[in-house]
Amino acid sequence: MKNPWKEIDLTDYENHMSLDSVQQLQSLNHMMKNQFYRYSGETVMVLGIAGGNGLQHVDKKKFSKIYGVDINDKYLNEVKKRYSHLNGMLECVCLDLMNESEKLPHADIVIANLLIEYIGYECFQNAIKQIEPRYVSCIIQINVDDSFVSDSPYLHAFDRLDEVHHPMDEYILELKMGEIGYQKIFFQEQHLPNGKKLVRLDFILE
Repeated sequence: MKNPWKEIDLTDYENHMSLDSVQQLQSLNHMMKNQFYRYSGETVMVLGIAGGNGLQHVDKKKFSKIYGVDINDKYLNEVKKRYSHLNGMLECVCLDLMNESEKLPHADIVIANLLIEYIGYECFQNAIKQIEPRYVSCIIQINVDDSFVSDSPYLHAFDRLDEVHHPMDEYILELKMGEIGYQKIFFQEQHLPNGKKLVRLDFILE
């Protein structure tokens, strides 16, 4: 069966994420600026890049290559249009991280926001082992109720996400990253208006 992320319209996704009652798009954008610049590295990879939220913070003088990875080629085509000024350094890679992680190139820094929820810890470990970054910065969503998708007029666009969703736990993520040689070096929480929170965990390869 086709991965549900291949069928979710980008407009529905972004409109939902930016609602006043959700504010995930805005919060992620703010947090991503620091993700790009907290650590030194010439190449950075954004796993699950969707429509490219956060790429406006990229300084072409800092990086030699930005990889944008997503399972949905329509998302990536939109990223190329929105950030055409990054042509020459932005490379979009369309692949399924659950089955094709061996195709991932190397990068110094990996940014993975609201991604691990949809591939699971083991697949994320496999991707990181393939990329071999020095630094990994992740943002996961912690739910205070049983629903991982906030109520909104766009709710039905996400009906099939429960097929691929994995509940997140910051302590399990830290343990799983430790299993592949990464040590936690940074922690941040961002509370959202709907009672959920974003948790950022950064790791360095020991």
